[in-house]
Parts: sequence; structure tokens; C-alpha cells
Amino acid sequence: MISSGNNDIAEFVKVAREEGLWVVLRPSPYVCAEWEFGGYPWWLLKDRDMQVRSTDPKFISAYTRYIKALAKQLIPLQITHGGNILMIQIENEYGSYSNDKTYLDLNRKIFREAGFDGILFTCDGAEKMPDGYLPGYLPAVNGLEDPVQVKTLINKYHNGKGPYYVAEWYPGWFDDWGKKHADVSAEQSAKTLDKLLAAGISVNMYMFHGGTTRGFMNGANMNKDNPYSPQVSSYDYDAPLDEAGNPTEKFYAFRKVIAGHLPAGKTLPPVPPAKPAIKIPDIALEQYADVFSQLPKPQTAEQPLSFEDLDQAYGFVLYRNKIKKEAC
Repeated sequence: MISSGNNDIAEFVKVAREEGLWVVLRPSPYVCAEWEFGGYPWWLLKDRDMQVRSTDPKFISAYTRYIKALAKQLIPLQITHGGNILMIQIENEYGSYSNDKTYLDLNRKIFREAGFDGILFTCDGAEKMPDGYLPGYLPAVNGLEDPVQVKTLINKYHNGKGPYYVAEWYPGWFDDWGKKHADVSAEQSAKTLDKLLAAGISVNMYMFHGGTTRGFMNGANMNKDNPYSPQVSSYDYDAPLDEAGNPTEKFYAFRKVIAGHLPAGKTLPPVPPAKPAIKIPDIALEQYADVFSQLPKPQTAEQPLSFEDLDQAYGFVLYRNKIKKEAC
């Protein structure tokens, strides 16, 4: 596993600690997050028989190697070792995919044997929690905003006790190609946040800081009404901090709510000034290449080959076909 530059997860956690932040780690290789293939590496699809998110030994082997490599970097940073990682999530909204408790328990085993000895939890939408939770471990809920419903649901699947945790609360939403930019009310979202915090419910905002899904990593959704709905590369999400990291109206509305729930004597630090956009001089295009002159050696097949068949991770593939003229 590459662990340098922007891929240095241990350094990211350490910087969070320097800034006085705790970390809730959600490292399962399937992360969804509107990412291509949900975050799984493309090469898993080269094996047409492999079943991801299952007890398939070939999938579990790849999964285990990843978690072990992650563990080498993050085990010392758990709260159980004096670090700032509070909790670790296994899988991600698995109940929306299947209900195999044997597979879920295998997730637990992989994390434990790798050395993750802190609190493990699952997360699912309210209707899918029966399928996606693992008995004995904290079942967090996604997308539920009513405090009574949150507590009732988590009590039902966690021996009648908390803690109560909304693992994904949506103060914004992602954008699909061809549709309007997400616009979620700052005023209404702030009222909802106030209700959740007043009820003693922990909240993870998804997203608090918008971002950018670079390259070809933006994914797509599907449902019965729309079989293919791709996301744009901007992941601004109408979040409290926008894609550039600057505070929005929603940020200040949430800040006011959070200030009202701080322990006695605690105050929020000042908000840094927004960073100005950089100015880029005109770029003169001095060289170019015709795309058709850059094509690699073609491959011939009776049926169209997938990217994985062609050993191509991302980008574009040109498909050509000659239609034979039939005699009349």
C-alpha cells in the first residue's frame, strides 16, 4: 500500500490530532462515497468469477491484505494505544446490498486479527439496518433525523442502550449530470442539527467539507426510475465548507447551533478568512496531437471487451466495428 504524500493516512490522522480532532475511521474497501466501483480497485473485476462483498476466498484474500497493510500504519493511533482514533467502521451500508451475517462477522474477524482492538461499528439506512448490522456491535444509522426514531431504532438492535450515532447526516447532497445543483436549506438543516444534539445524539455530517472527485473516480447510482445516474466530478455537496474550503451561510448557521451545545466555559475559535482564488495567466497551446495518431495497437474480438479485459483501469476506449453489406 502506498503511504506517502496525499496517500499517507497515518500522517493525516496525526495532523488531525495536532489540530485537536478525534477520528472515526471508516476504512472498509467498499466506501460508496459516489466513487467509481464504490472504492474497490478496478482489477478485482478482471476475475469474472469473483464475488465482492462475500465470503469468496479470492475476495477475502484481497480484502485481508488491504486491512493488514492499513493496520500496520494505524494500530498505534487508536485511542486504545493512546491515539485519537475513537471508533472503526466495518463494511458500509451492507444492508442495502445483502444480509449475510457470516460475511459481516468475517469482516469483524479480519479487523480484529489485524490488530484493530477499538470499538467496531456498522452503519445502515434505517430500513436496511436489520440486514446490515452485526449483533453485539454498535449499529449506527444513516440519514435518520428524528431523535425519537434514532433512539428507538438503535435501542432495538443494541440491547436497549446507546450510544446514539447518526453516522451519515446529510446537510447537503451530491450532483448528478444533467440535474440542478443540490440546494439544501441552511435554516432547516440548522434546526435539525439542534434537535439531534439536544437529544444527546452524536452526528457525523456527510459532507461537512465539499471536495472534488478527480480523474475518472466519480461514480454513478442506479434505481428503478433511473438505471444510470452518473455523478459530476465536483463533490461540493452544498456542504457547510464549500469545494474550495471556504465557509458558507450553512457553516455559520451550524456554528451558532454548535456554540449553544458546548460545555460550560468552552468557546469556538475564530473563523479563518476565506482564501482568495488564484489568478492563472493565459496558457498558450503550443503543441498538440491528433487523438487518432496516438492509438495503441488494436485488439480484435467477436464481442466488445471490457476495460478490465484490456488491462485498462480508467480513461477512454475506442470501439470500432465494420458492418457487412448484406445482399438484397
